[in-house]
Amino acid sequence: MLVFLALVSVALVTIAPQSQAIVIYTGWERHALVGSEVRLSCSFFSWRWTSEDVTFSWSYRPDGSRDSISIFHYTGGLPYLDNKGPFRDRLEFVGNPQRRDGSILIKNLDYSDNGTFTCDAKNPPDIVGRPSSVRLLVFDKLPVQAGVITGAIIGAVLGLLVLIVVIYYLMRFLVARRVFNLSVSKHGKKAKGKEGSQQRQGPALYAALDQSKLKASASEKKKQESRKDKK
Repeated sequence: MLVFLALVSVALVTIAPQSQAIVIYTGWERHALVGSEVRLSCSFFSWRWTSEDVTFSWSYRPDGSRDSISIFHYTGGLPYLDNKGPFRDRLEFVGNPQRRDGSILIKNLDYSDNGTFTCDAKNPPDIVGRPSSVRLLVFDKLPVQAGVITGAIIGAVLGLLVLIVVIYYLMRFLVARRVFNLSVSKHGKKAKGKEGSQQRQGPALYAALDQSKLKASASEKKKQESRKDKK
């Protein structure tokens, strides 16, 4: 049984591919100003440890052109820069191959630098992968990016919603306070009306009592006089 498992393991190792796909990453689009510099990043993903034979290659295709030219190559631990092309004395290798970074820096940008930059990487034995491209656009003034505009619109809408909610609850509070004050004033007026009516009824009651007393005393006097006359 152990011999059988050993034979199966050897067969699988023999059949298994010795290389796997490598995935390369660059940015999608970069904007920069005339006369400034821009870093074009390139990295890769591989299942294997970074090889000492790792390589990076950069090519450039100007806008309006179908042909690409090689502008940079890294192999055998050494960078090879373009000394004759459009980026002569303006290109610098700023990557770290052992960290899977093959970034380059382009200085003193001009409008003629607009185009597509393509990065390819190999990490032997992983050498099968699709190169990744990034487009460079050079401007006098950097345009407002769509993400900034979208963020500003979303922020404005959220701010407006918050303002509407605050105004709504403030109006509810003011209306409730107004209703409370009106109810309190109505009860106060009723209480004052009752007190006033009681105060107005007090003298009238006293006057009526005095008149009844006077009438009673007058009738008593008449009775006494009538008694005297009879005697």
